[in-house]
Amino acid sequence: MLEGYQMSSTMKAIVLTGTCDADELSISDVPIPAIRPGWVLVKIVAFGLNRAEVITRKYEAGTENVPTPRIIGIEGVGEIVDPSDSHFSKGQRVVALMGGMGRSFDGSYAEYALLPEHIIFPVESTLDWIELAAIPETYYTAYVSLFESLQIESGDTVLVRGGTSAVGLAAIQLAKTVGCTVIATSRKESKLAILESQGADYPLVDDTTLEREIRTIAPKGIDKVMELIGPATLFQSMGFVRYHGIVCSTGILGNQYSIADFDPIKDIPHGVYLSSCYSNKPTNEAIQAIFNRVERYHLKPPIAAVFSLAQIAEAHKLMESNAANGKIIVLANEL
Repeated sequence: MLEGYQMSSTMKAIVLTGTCDADELSISDVPIPAIRPGWVLVKIVAFGLNRAEVITRKYEAGTENVPTPRIIGIEGVGEIVDPSDSHFSKGQRVVALMGGMGRSFDGSYAEYALLPEHIIFPVESTLDWIELAAIPETYYTAYVSLFESLQIESGDTVLVRGGTSAVGLAAIQLAKTVGCTVIATSRKESKLAILESQGADYPLVDDTTLEREIRTIAPKGIDKVMELIGPATLFQSMGFVRYHGIVCSTGILGNQYSIADFDPIKDIPHGVYLSSCYSNKPTNEAIQAIFNRVERYHLKPPIAAVFSLAQIAEAHKLMESNAANGKIIVLANEL
């Protein structure tokens, strides 16, 4: 892809100078970052949108956590342009994610990104660029939640609460590769077919009937719960699991970020384990395990929509609508 390619001195990027609405996002022309030791210049082909970026745009840009001006974007896929002093090679296909990307330093909402070597991972995959862009943060979050925090095993009954989110759909796929029975929820009955299409054994509506439905499926309680709604439903989810079952708090789709007056002794059921997913420190071992599993089981990431960099406002509005039903992808460079 890079053969015969001539770089200019500037690039197109989405730069935040403070908090803003989606409609205020626009393209700026900025200098391509200069290479330095320990950092690698990547041509960003595509990136996936994440709810964390919406939160950054709406609430955090310009704060101590996200100094501005800042090019946001916590993940991306592309090719090495300048490997600097790293072990990478020019033209190598890579994914990059987390580790402060798009928050402590500029991220993927740009044609190029200068990134620290330790958050870049080489990939060999049969997936095309758009499919590849749907993998990094989404499947990494699902993978570490399931395999590290929940420690899923064949025969487990796993509830994915918030199943029609991009992470939820990935979690359904990954849990089925192990041989788990998967219960997955949506707030809308019209979306149950989406859950079933990804492998959910029991697609359920998350309403007042949910507890009764779960007790019918698992009278002694569920083995594991991947909680993507967050604090808004966490207490109820902990009540769904069996003695020595595990709940992993992974997402905040319910838009409630904390629990007032949380009393761990009284609020966590006796004998139930409460864990969480912290995806800010990806490892090469986990990334390789994810792509090995994707290739071995021929998993296809569900793509909701594909936008150009110039359409970033529309992409963010779709994310905020909660109507995507899959990963939203943005092309930073033409394929």
